[in-house]
Amino acid sequence: MALAFDEFGRPFIILREQEQKNRLRGLDAQKANISAGKSVARILKTSLGPKGMDKMLQSPDGDVAISNDGATILELMDVNNQIAKLMVELSQSQDYEIGDGTTGVVVMAGALLEQAERLLERGIHPIRIAEGYEMASRIAVEHLECIAHKFEFGVTNIEPLVQTCMTTLSSKIVNRCKRDLAEIAVKAVVAVADLERKDVHLDLIKVEGKVGGKLEDTELIYGILIDKDMSHPQMPKQIEDAKIAILTCPFEPPKPKTKHKVDIDTVEKFQTLRLQENKYFDDMVQKCKDVGATLVICQWGFDDEANHLLMHRNLPAVRWVGGVELELIAIATGGRIVPRFQELTPNKLGKAGLVREKSFGTTKDRMLYIEHCANSRAVTIFIRGGNKMMIEETKRSIHDALCVARNLIRNNSIVYGGGSAEISCSIAVEAAADRYPGVEQYAVRAFADALDSVPMALAENSGLQPIETLSVVKSLQLKENNPHFGIDCNDVGTNDMREQNVFETLIGKQQQILLATQVVKMILKIDDVISPSDF
Repeated sequence: MALAFDEFGRPFIILREQEQKNRLRGLDAQKANISAGKSVARILKTSLGPKGMDKMLQSPDGDVAISNDGATILELMDVNNQIAKLMVELSQSQDYEIGDGTTGVVVMAGALLEQAERLLERGIHPIRIAEGYEMASRIAVEHLECIAHKFEFGVTNIEPLVQTCMTTLSSKIVNRCKRDLAEIAVKAVVAVADLERKDVHLDLIKVEGKVGGKLEDTELIYGILIDKDMSHPQMPKQIEDAKIAILTCPFEPPKPKTKHKVDIDTVEKFQTLRLQENKYFDDMVQKCKDVGATLVICQWGFDDEANHLLMHRNLPAVRWVGGVELELIAIATGGRIVPRFQELTPNKLGKAGLVREKSFGTTKDRMLYIEHCANSRAVTIFIRGGNKMMIEETKRSIHDALCVARNLIRNNSIVYGGGSAEISCSIAVEAAADRYPGVEQYAVRAFADALDSVPMALAENSGLQPIETLSVVKSLQLKENNPHFGIDCNDVGTNDMREQNVFETLIGKQQQILLATQVVKMILKIDDVISPSDF
């Protein structure tokens, strides 16, 4: 640490407890930061693209997660380094905003840091590098606008959306039935989308999973699925044209708020109390019957006596349904959530065409389907799979696909995938570098080189010769002036991504470049790191 001396040459301390702190400054600090960022990017590099590898992460309490999603991997990795944490936040912000491209954005940031390290070694000031990167990112984002295509789709023509979702799902574990899952995701989004406002409320899409069956059994339910069964085994398992009372009040006699005790010294008093309680239950059940309810869904439980009474009165009921599920049922059936029995009226009942209980396999697991609702703006995607890890990973993949479909409804511009957009931007940035006379020119060129890292990683993960493949595709793009040529990861035989139907959303790509540049600029501007020492 730095020591300061007074006019008599005596040292005095500036930093408190400085002997317990480590300090890196100047070029050393920048290099340490860059190597931390690069090492995080290196971990994710092998997960990029359709042939990318998966990572297996074990939490301290023994839970195992297998994932291919950049944001999930980094979140579960529990990194300790400050700069590595920035990379984790980078992939999370891409996940929150776009939902897809979380691996690519970290790989991109890693490549920019690698190029910046070379420039620092040549003695170029970090601020000049950061400014050059900023200029280059602006050129790349504008160039993406130029090469983007508008996609026309409607409620009846959803094929363009399905193709884009298939590109997203092709890099996940679930790629063997990506067509089915992409269709399910798109239909779910179109069902809840407000196409006039170009807005999608993803909370209305509930994703449920159940171990068992196979991935192909995954289905889309135009209604709500709840992991509950009828409260009494003899209640009807199927109700058509159900009128649903949604209650958040308990099905039991009211309890006084004060402390109380009841003295019962004779049998008659006990009988009176029991009859009184029975009457309470009777009135409650009668109230539900009077307003015309044919199914009661209750947030709280009710005891066996109430259950027995409901069974006798032919009023099917479901108990212990969660608050979020109640809200979704209310949205789907057009009902109102009733907090008190006194407020129950016929116009507060929800309507559903069919309520059925379905059991799975040989287990006693049963679930309740509420379908053909009055307002089908709430849908459920029900995932089946061989084990818990598979279902969790499928949920993450479906989430990515839902986000991509939502982004396309918001902004229907697409660019072609397979690294073609990055190669095209790299060529454009390289060409524009000559316009800058100062030192920034080096940084702009370095940015163009960094853009090539994504197609290079794609080629490497697909088992192709990375440098050779990249140079072939780049020369094709230059020769034919066609930005649709990319890396042929799946060995289809053509490099034209238009023919391969590999699309990505424009806003997703732009966001990747902007976010990666911002984080790299931030890392480059740090020249002093003071941290507590390890011992």
